[in-house]
Formats: sequence, structure tokens, C-alpha cells
Amino acid sequence: MIELQYYLSNLPDCLIYGLLAMGIYISLRILDIPDLTTEGSFGFGAVVSVLVALNGHPVLAMFAGTAAGLAAGFITGVLQTKLKVHPVLAGIITMSGLYSINLIFYSFTEKGATTNLSYNKVTIFEKVKELIGIRGQFETSMVKAVVSLVIIVIVVSIIIWFFKTHLGLCIRATGDNPDMVRASSINVDRTKTIGLMLSNALIGLSGALASQSIGYSDINTSNGTLIYGLAAVIIGEAIFGKRNATLGLISAVVGSVLYKLIVAFVIRKSLFGDMSSNLMKLTCALIVAITLTIPAIKQKIAEKKRRKAAV
Repeated sequence: MIELQYYLSNLPDCLIYGLLAMGIYISLRILDIPDLTTEGSFGFGAVVSVLVALNGHPVLAMFAGTAAGLAAGFITGVLQTKLKVHPVLAGIITMSGLYSINLIFYSFTEKGATTNLSYNKVTIFEKVKELIGIRGQFETSMVKAVVSLVIIVIVVSIIIWFFKTHLGLCIRATGDNPDMVRASSINVDRTKTIGLMLSNALIGLSGALASQSIGYSDINTSNGTLIYGLAAVIIGEAIFGKRNATLGLISAVVGSVLYKLIVAFVIRKSLFGDMSSNLMKLTCALIVAITLTIPAIKQKIAEKKRRKAAV
């Protein structure tokens, strides 16, 4: 029972960070752009969310966090398309700038200058608990898991539908072959910017929900989110392969769940001894490295089979 409670307590974050993985999938796989804005937009979404929630609007806080990520993506898109800054540098510039902006936002309270803010139980999860009348810790984890699942199902459905619209297809085509899209009289700069805005909007929403889940937002909350998202995308692709956008988005969420549970398992079982929690980032790096080798191993196995068949 204790084991079940432990893994259930990690399930909400598995799903919430699935939104982050989806955002990274859109920029990396659909747009074919290595966007490094992630940590900035995640943290921006978190701090904007907590400020709105503290005014008594936890649901509106989710939309505010999404809008914050949207704005971050717009800045990166403009840097790339209008100012012709290299995609990697554009992401770094936006991420670095947002770090300072986040610090400024943390000072927008009666406390003055600070690097962390508590929700004081003004979150969407607490509101649902009050509505249902739940108090126990196990039930709280269940509420978080169910609410997170509902939100991610809605968001995934909307994003899948969007990529089947004319604009969504234009964004997908831009990532596949921008020259062909440009020859078809489609504004490539616009589709890239919209794609980056959508990507970072999902990351901002993930930041807002993640901070509501843990009950506070900190300037360092976003550290490591880029690696997390990349790992989730890679794990998902290792399982489902690279087929289409719909499956890719779903696989990113599945990869997020598996990745988080693997890390939780390593820490729970103390596979690195008493240092397991301190070596979490090393664990994450090892998981990513192992996952990256899977496609190469599969390819070698397939080549050996073809050679044997040829003989």
C-alpha cells in the first residue's frame, strides 16, 4: 500500500510534465527547431500563475501561465524570424532574459524581493478537494492525478485537432520543408513564430500546474526541465517510433510518465545508496544516455537480420 501511495504521489507530476514534453516535441520534432527557451517559459508560467492564484483565481492562473509561455515563445520567434538570430542563441537570449524578469515578478508581493512564493492552498487541486470534501493524503494524490489527467486529455485533444487544421498543417509543413512552404506563398516566419508560441504556451501551462501541484513557485523550479522534456520525447519515440504528429504528441506524454516513474523508482529503491536523491540529475542523464542508444541498437539488430537473410 505504501509503495502504491508513493508512485501515485508522482503520477500528477508525470502527467503535468507531459505538457512540457509536448511543447518540446512541437519545437524539436514538428518545427525542427532546437528551442532552449524551455526553462525560462516554464519558470515564467509558474511565477505568473502563483501571482494570479494569490488573488483568488487558481483556474485563471492556469490560463495566465499559458499566456506567459505564449509571450516567451513570441519573443523567441521574433528573434529567429525577424532579427535572424540563430535558433539556439535566440532561445538562450530569451531564457536568460526571463530569469531576470521572473525575479522581478517574485517581488510583486507584500514580501518585497524574494525568490519563492507559496500558493497558501489557493490552487485548483485544493478547490476540487474542498468541493468533494477530501482530506486524506492518499485521496489528495488521487485528486491531483485525476484533475491532471482530465486537463491533459483536454489539451492533447485540442492540440491534435489544431494540427489537423489548415494552420496546423502549414506549421507541420514548415518543419518538414520550409522552402516548399515558402514557394506555396505561405509566410514561413509567421508559421514558425506561431509554432514556437504554441510550444512555449504548453510549457508555461506545465509550469503553472506543476507549481500548483507542489504548492509553491521558486526561481529554481525550472532547473532541469529542458533535460526532462527531451528525455520524455526520446523515451516516447523509442517505444512508439517516429510516425506522425498525433502519435508523437501522445508518445511524449507517455514518455514523461515513464521517465518520472523510473526516476522515482531509482530514488525509492536507493539504487545509488543514501546519495540517490542527491544524484537525481545524474540519474536523469544516465536515463537519457541509455535511451539515446536504443535506436542505434535497434538499427544494428535490423542490419544483422538483413545480412543473415541475404546469406
